[in-house]
Amino acid sequence: MRLLSVVCLLALSGLAPTFAQSTTAAVPPPPTSTNVANLAAVAVTGVQPGPGMWKVSKGGHVMWVLGTLSPLPQNMQWQSHDLAQIIGQSQEVLLSPSIKVKFNTGFFGKLFLLPSAYSARKNDNGETLQQVLPAALYARWQVLKQQYLGSSNSVERWRPIFAAQELYKKAIKANGLSASGGIGTTVEALAKQYGVKQTPVDYQFVVEQPRVAIKDFKSSGLDDTACFSHTLDSIEQDMPTMKARANAWAVGDLQALRQLPDSERRDTCVAAVTGAAFAHKLGIDDVPARLEATWLDAARAALTSNTQTFAMLPMSELLSPAGYAAKLKAQGYVVESPEDQDAEPATDSSAGAPANAGAGQH
Repeated sequence: MRLLSVVCLLALSGLAPTFAQSTTAAVPPPPTSTNVANLAAVAVTGVQPGPGMWKVSKGGHVMWVLGTLSPLPQNMQWQSHDLAQIIGQSQEVLLSPSIKVKFNTGFFGKLFLLPSAYSARKNDNGETLQQVLPAALYARWQVLKQQYLGSSNSVERWRPIFAAQELYKKAIKANGLSASGGIGTTVEALAKQYGVKQTPVDYQFVVEQPRVAIKDFKSSGLDDTACFSHTLDSIEQDMPTMKARANAWAVGDLQALRQLPDSERRDTCVAAVTGAAFAHKLGIDDVPARLEATWLDAARAALTSNTQTFAMLPMSELLSPAGYAAKLKAQGYVVESPEDQDAEPATDSSAGAPANAGAGQH
């Protein structure tokens, strides 16, 4: 078990969810309205088209960007009309931005780290969640734990950030949601099918002294109570909104995605990790900014060297006025949302683009 991979990626990789397996069957006609369930009640099932794609262009070069989301409907089969055509006509696929942690030690070094890593997941001095959390917060935890984790006490001695993540994973699954929806696997399979170059967009850092890093983490006094509290908030209060956002992505309703508020859970948990003393000492306190710079560099390089590129980004980075797409726009690139593309007449610059590249949104 790689401690820092678990700790850092637990919070930070929320910026770019890891994708699970998905089907890559032939693209069918768009689903009819009978496939779409009540947004506030249950997660949609069956074949769904997903959202339209953003178009980033400059000097005759174009990059089509798919906005991803987590969680998504668990039983959804995502089959975009345009995906295969766009990937097939592209020279490069930029994979989702992610964070990679490497340890400067060999196999046996990692093996000897295992006991320390497992113990670091637990609270100091064997304390329980009941002992480290405010009474009212622990009472809420007990209710949700019984509902989603059952009577097992295996997590009762875990640090709040780990216990919260375990509860969140079980809760979204129980509510018909999936962390990834299989989007990345579908994209990678199509890139292989068409022989298109896949480029990982990773910010990678090396832990030079793993034993010291684990010791620093264990003694850092990680303030993760806010992360724990916001996670309970998400499960108790935001589940209908999470389902609605997941369904809106599935049916391509960008207007709903713009209007439905996102939970503060992820940002709060990221802040808990990056604000800790061990993160400052390792130099990973500014990882989100470094990941952003890594992706922007890769996007600019692709837009310079390729006639057409396909990329994936978290939907928040496309919708936010301070997101990655907005940064490209500020640097002189033309950034068009699916709505923008629908509103404008076809031009020479859009020649060769899929007929439905902006379709899918309502």
